Amino acid sequence: MKNLPCIVLLTLVSIWTTSCEKKKEVQDEAKAFMLSDTMMNRITIDTVKTEVVRNELTLVGKVVPDENQVIKIFPLVGGNVEDVNVELGDYVKKGQKLATIRSGEVADFEREMIQAQSDLLIAQKNLSSTEDLYESKLVPERDAITARQMVDKAKAEVSRVKEIFSIYGLGKSTNYTVKSPINGFIIAKNVNRGMQLRSDNSESLFTVGQISDVWVMANVNESDIPRVQLGMPADVRTISFSDEVFKGKVDKIYNVLDPETKAMQIRIQLQNSGFKLKPEMHATVSLNFEEGDKMQAIPSQAIIFDRSKNWVMVFHSRSNIETRPVEVYRSLANRSYISGGLKNGEAIISKNQLLVYDALND
Repeated sequence: MKNLPCIVLLTLVSIWTTSCEKKKEVQDEAKAFMLSDTMMNRITIDTVKTEVVRNELTLVGKVVPDENQVIKIFPLVGGNVEDVNVELGDYVKKGQKLATIRSGEVADFEREMIQAQSDLLIAQKNLSSTEDLYESKLVPERDAITARQMVDKAKAEVSRVKEIFSIYGLGKSTNYTVKSPINGFIIAKNVNRGMQLRSDNSESLFTVGQISDVWVMANVNESDIPRVQLGMPADVRTISFSDEVFKGKVDKIYNVLDPETKAMQIRIQLQNSGFKLKPEMHATVSLNFEEGDKMQAIPSQAIIFDRSKNWVMVFHSRSNIETRPVEVYRSLANRSYISGGLKNGEAIISKNQLLVYDALND
């Protein structure tokens, strides 16, 4: 009986200790499922919405310059290339010197100019003398008319040679200067210092193009042709800028098939801000189109694939986050359509949700 109070006291202490431990476990468990302020700032919460189901057509293409803003420069005279002032990829301005050609043809044009000006001067002096004689009745009117015709003929020849000088951009030098007709980039170069050129050369010396606007030429398989329409929005991605999406639209459909590949080409027009897109770059083109049905849609990055299932983190509150399996009907680059597992209006975590998933399911 004397030990009874001690036994009761020990029992009460044991019960109190057990109660405290359980309470601590419940508090620790609650803390494990409570999102901190830092984590709340790191996640993104999106709402499940009902949307028209869209599909995506992925095409392979390449970047090319806008043909309407590309000019090929051919040699107008033959001769020896004395100097080349630009390299492939250089930016040039309109009128900038690209190359210098020493040409015997230019020397011939200079000789023609001197001869034409000399003939005009002689014809004008002859006309003045003939008109004086005609006024004195010493020569017939026919001679005066002939002298005027000779002056007109000489003037026409001077005008013709001046026009040649203007077309060829010739000056007082016997060298022919190749100049850029527009602002743009040198996208092709087929000339080097010391090269001999013929006046009938069929190959261009330079190709200058403006690439502030570019085209992407993409191939469409025969089975996908009915899905492509003029004006469709297009997302273009490149290897060089993998994290950036360039927005454009289909502005031309070439309604013929390549006899070898059996593919049809389409053209996407893009604004090339910062000249990031270079001619001949490989590009991946994504065309989105509607199918007509409606379904719950969420951002594609919100889906977690684990244990052979797709999961979504449904957000109820900071301390109540549900890991829920879902059935994915279709996943596009930015949007996924859910055929089961979610309700319209529910909140889901679409950024850094994997951190929350690991914390709840470890």
